[in-house]
Order: sequence, then C-alpha cells, then structure tokens
Amino acid sequence: MKNMWIKSMLGLFTWVCVMAGFTFSVHAADPLKVGFVYVSPIGDAGWTYQHDLGRLAMEKNLSGKVTSKFIESVPEGAEAERVIRDLAKSGHKLIFTTSFGYMNPTIKVAKVFPKTIFEHSTGYKQSRNVGTYMCRFYEGRYLTGIVAGKMTKSNKLGYVAAFPIPEVIRGINAFCLGAKSVNPDIEIKVIWVNSWFDPGKEREASEALIDQGVDVLTHHTDSTAPTMTAEEKGVYSIGYHSDMSKYGANAHLTATTHVWDSYYTRIAQEVLAGTWKSEAVWGGINDGMIALAPMSKSIPADVVAMVKEKEKAIADGSFHPFSGPIQKQDGTEVIPAGKQLTDKDLLGMNYYVQGVLGSIPK
Repeated sequence: MKNMWIKSMLGLFTWVCVMAGFTFSVHAADPLKVGFVYVSPIGDAGWTYQHDLGRLAMEKNLSGKVTSKFIESVPEGAEAERVIRDLAKSGHKLIFTTSFGYMNPTIKVAKVFPKTIFEHSTGYKQSRNVGTYMCRFYEGRYLTGIVAGKMTKSNKLGYVAAFPIPEVIRGINAFCLGAKSVNPDIEIKVIWVNSWFDPGKEREASEALIDQGVDVLTHHTDSTAPTMTAEEKGVYSIGYHSDMSKYGANAHLTATTHVWDSYYTRIAQEVLAGTWKSEAVWGGINDGMIALAPMSKSIPADVVAMVKEKEKAIADGSFHPFSGPIQKQDGTEVIPAGKQLTDKDLLGMNYYVQGVLGSIPK
C-alpha cells in the first residue's frame, strides 16, 4: 500500500508540473566524458604538455559539465586504434587524438562509433563525426627565424626534425624564410630523427649540428633535449611547442608555442549544446592558437621590436610568411613577388626553399 501511495503522489506531482508549464527530470544530465590520446609523456614542456594544459583549461572552464581522461605515450598505429576504441567503448562521447599518425586509426574507430565525436590534430581526413584541427605553426616559425637570423654569428642554423611530412617541412621553410629576410647569408642544416619523442636521438642530432658549426638550434620534436644540449654547448636555442627557457637559461631565445585552451573548451561546449559539426580548423596568431614565448634579454631591443611589428602584420593579415618571391633549392620559382602561397599549396609542401641544405628523405 505504501508503494502504491508513493507512485500516486509522484504521478500527481508530475501532472501538476506539466499543467504549470514545467518539465521534470529525475536525474540531472551526466557530465560529458572527454578522452585525450597523447603520443608522448606529458612532462612539463613540449607538444603533449601544451595539449594537456588545454585539457585542464577545458575542465576548469566547464566545471561540472565535463570530465576528462588522458592516455599518454601511445604509439602511432595499432596500439593507437586500440586505445581510441577503448575510450569510445567506455562512454567517452568526445575524443581528441593528438598526433598525425593517429589519423587512420581515428577514422577507422569513428566508423564503428557513429554517435561519438572525434577531433584529430594535424590530420586531413574528415568524416561526419570526425573533425580536424591544427595551428599555423609556420607563423611562429617565421618570427623565430627572424630572431635566429639576427642572433647567429656563424650564419649556420640547425634544425632537429621528426618526420618528413608537410607540417614539418613547412616549419623548416618558414624558419628559413624568416631568417633570410634579415640575413641573406643564412644556411640551415637539418637532421631527421624519425621520431616525435626520443630525447636520446634528439640530443645526438643536436650535438652533430653543433659540431658542424651551428650556433642557433631549433627543433620539431617533443622533448627538451635540443634546448638542454644548446645550454651545455654554449649556443643559442629556440624552443618549440612550449616555453623551454627553464631548460636553457642562457641558451633559450624564445619559442613558438601552441595554445589549445580556448579550442578545447569551445569544442566541448558545442558537443554539449548539440551544435558541433565536422570542420577543418587551422588557427594562427590572430586566433590565439600561436604565441611566442617571452624573448630573452640577450635579444637586442630593435630585434624585439622588429619581431613584434611582423607579428602584428601576420595577425592583421597584412603580411603572409610565404609571400613571394620564393624559390626552391634549385632556383625554381615557387611563387612570384606580390603573390602568396595558398593553404592548399602549404598543406602539400614537399620541397625545401633556398637556404635549406640537404634533401628531404623519401
């Protein structure tokens, strides 16, 4: 009898609420479960560290509305597919996969989980429930190239590179163009380590470049090894992904940093609101996704001012880092004066510009 009375009262209450124009829910909506897949350890600097700062900012900005889980040091390939699949199976309705080599595994898993939303960083394949996103890293690279071109004494710059994909090649070329805009005698030497994160290989490559006369070193890899090596060897370094100055108090000039905070918060908000749609996002300085780390006091004031002026021009669209004339290594003109490369040109970049030595591995 008691149970029947309770049911009757609940029914009466619901009827009153409906008649009064209210809606009634027994349970509040559960927080959105968001998953992150990282290619390297989080650490305290680097590519993965920056993504995790974005994750933490999302949790703070959407407190109570989202929960998140991350899995770090996930190899690209079959293991990545397993991890992504496990996140989807465990109820994560928004999953960020943060390395180029996660592209095909992400697309594959997305087909099996059509009601889960996936966001893949630096890739180019999309589907109904897969969007892509990346930063215009080359904007920061051009600016740090200006710094390197002004600070070098040997006119030899070194670049530790991960894999010969357009994203990395764009960075090398932008760095070279920035340096040559202030120092036409610049030469850039590149060593490929075929890994996003391998401190040992990165150190060996850095030492080899310094032995060849390089006095400003930068990298497109994830660890702080190049900065630490530069500090030990008494040359300058330019960090990547995040501010690495604490690993090179004397060496570190500045860094191109990536800022994911607003992006991760916005995407989660869209998923919560049901307004998300698959897009190819490519944000730069003007979008708050690229920023320079504080510049070293060893950089002359006029150089700092020069960089700030060019940064403003990139942000307002009055200057593009890949503005002509630009020539390939062999002198072939890529783009004439008064023109600039399109996004399609940049996304497929597979050549070095004049000033970069060596050849791109096949």
